[in-house]
Amino acid sequence: MQTSAYGSWPSPIDATLAAAHDGHPEFVGFVGDEAWWTGPRPTEGGRRTLVRRRADGTEESVLPAPWNVRSRVIEYGGQPWAGVMRPDGPLVVFVNFADQRLYLLEPGAEPRPLTPVSSVGGGLRWVDPQVRVERGEVWCVLEEFTGEGPSDIRRVLAAVPLDGSAARDREAVRELTGGRHRFVTGPRLSPDGRQAAWLAWDHPRMPWDGTEVILADVAEDGTLRAARSVAGGPEESVVQADWAPDGTLLYVSDRTGWWNLYRLGRDGEDTAVCPREEEFGGALWKIGYRWFAPLDSGLIAVVHGRGATALGILDPETGEVVDAAGPWSEFAPAFAAHGSRVVGVGASPRSAYEVVELDASTGRARVIGAAHDDPVDPAYYPEPQIRTFSGPAGREIHAHVYPPHHPGHAASGDELPPYVVWAHGGPTGRAPLVLDLEIAYFTSRGIGVAEVNYGGSTGHGREYRNRLREQWGVVDVEDCAAVALALAEEGTADRRRLAIRGGSAGGWTTAASLTSTDVYACGTIIYPILDLTGWASGETHDFESRYLETLVGPLAEVPGRYAQRSPTEQADRITAPFLLLQGLDDAICPPVQCERFLARLEQHGRRVPHAYIAFEGEGHGFRRAETMVRVLESELSLYAQVFGLNPPGIPTLELAK
Repeated sequence: MQTSAYGSWPSPIDATLAAAHDGHPEFVGFVGDEAWWTGPRPTEGGRRTLVRRRADGTEESVLPAPWNVRSRVIEYGGQPWAGVMRPDGPLVVFVNFADQRLYLLEPGAEPRPLTPVSSVGGGLRWVDPQVRVERGEVWCVLEEFTGEGPSDIRRVLAAVPLDGSAARDREAVRELTGGRHRFVTGPRLSPDGRQAAWLAWDHPRMPWDGTEVILADVAEDGTLRAARSVAGGPEESVVQADWAPDGTLLYVSDRTGWWNLYRLGRDGEDTAVCPREEEFGGALWKIGYRWFAPLDSGLIAVVHGRGATALGILDPETGEVVDAAGPWSEFAPAFAAHGSRVVGVGASPRSAYEVVELDASTGRARVIGAAHDDPVDPAYYPEPQIRTFSGPAGREIHAHVYPPHHPGHAASGDELPPYVVWAHGGPTGRAPLVLDLEIAYFTSRGIGVAEVNYGGSTGHGREYRNRLREQWGVVDVEDCAAVALALAEEGTADRRRLAIRGGSAGGWTTAASLTSTDVYACGTIIYPILDLTGWASGETHDFESRYLETLVGPLAEVPGRYAQRSPTEQADRITAPFLLLQGLDDAICPPVQCERFLARLEQHGRRVPHAYIAFEGEGHGFRRAETMVRVLESELSLYAQVFGLNPPGIPTLELAK
């Protein structure tokens, strides 16, 4: 074991390696007996391809570059494909990112468009498709721009002909619902095909605040009639609804303060299937997320947990849940069932996300796709700690702490390591406890990482989420600071070498922390929100355009609060060096937010060392390998300069003053 300073340890986990392994499989489903999913391709421009697992176990990328299977509905997208198996092979529909058209893919043929292009605003977008071969249609969500503004928009359920007749004719798209609700999810048909259920909600609510389950009758001509609300409400969040084989409707609601599973009987009475103080659901950031899947046997596959999530089989008669045996400690809200087979996406602190199949009849689980393959010796991976800290007024703060770790290097006994606090995005979200090579990039060099699931995060019930109501920029900042200072006070971290970083809402928390506290020596701010008033006045997309009414309060009623908390308005208070990273195609947190912040900094004459890097072709969430390489190396260089570290082989980031 060699003794060398923290931050100077040589590591085989370089930025190129971390970037190549960024992203994970999503949106798994079945096409006949075959499992399919979308997979990341960071070295191919950051696109997502469609992956097919054949019956013999071989994997193949179905669509070559530049096809990119990804929807932009509500900008975050959702389920972008669906398919069925016919005698001559699979029939698959998918959304292509570049033009947002719905395409049909059949054996031996090039994809052909099913939907038209619109020149109005953001055009026509589609998500959460359901193939209805018997009607010759695809039922899905249509997002249609009616003007040039980000909120000039309507969303309805629609039926798209499979024969391609709508490819140049908008009128050939059959609308199934009117625009009564601002937001809808895709329809789910009852086993007898006579009813359809979907979720709906309206501004200013977000789907984790309050949604409704809408139930409608399906007429012989394929129209939806007598739509009515059967569950949910303004203060009740339902995040998924689906049909059991016996024709009863299952849904996940947080009416008790926890997302639990309920059954709506044919008599209109609903009952709790498995009441527990844990989550059987989560934040619906993407249309088509799934936390449960009914099985033909009457059992229900569920993703559930408190903090972490497991994949299990629920017996609705007894309420017993039997979890899949295996190394996975986290499952994504995307999985599917076919017969007794359940396919999900699982990961652990020692393995990245991979496609996992669980046989509900035997309880056997195995990896069937995107199998984790250690790109370096696992001895370089961090060894995380699940921690609970005490915050202001004694409130609990959940966090994952990743101490510096290297199999061949250690620091001298009297040196304390630098630490970076990671603030997750959302802010209604959470940091999962899984192997992340970006974290390992730092810990293997001698820099600790602490992921903070601050008040407002999911996974710990509605009361924990509601801590952030009208307190964004306060509770999140306080909780991150409390964790950082606690690590310093207990002798885990060097008080003089603390940093903070985050993207999107985490970028907000980072910037707000740098302008309102003296806890951190520097920070990395990634595609952030920096000016609340601008963001609430038309500078973001429709989905989150009124999110701040819950997080901060109505702008018309508390304009002073918006100014008081915005880093842009408090730019004169920043003294710590920072790195600002932004995608130029970001429709959610647009570049103008960064530009305004930097202009205000200059206006105040603040000579703070900083760097601003803007990336062409990147949106909200960096996807290209070359971008991620520069991001990681620039971030490490910032810490090296501020903390006095000497990481080998890292280009020096030029900091302006």
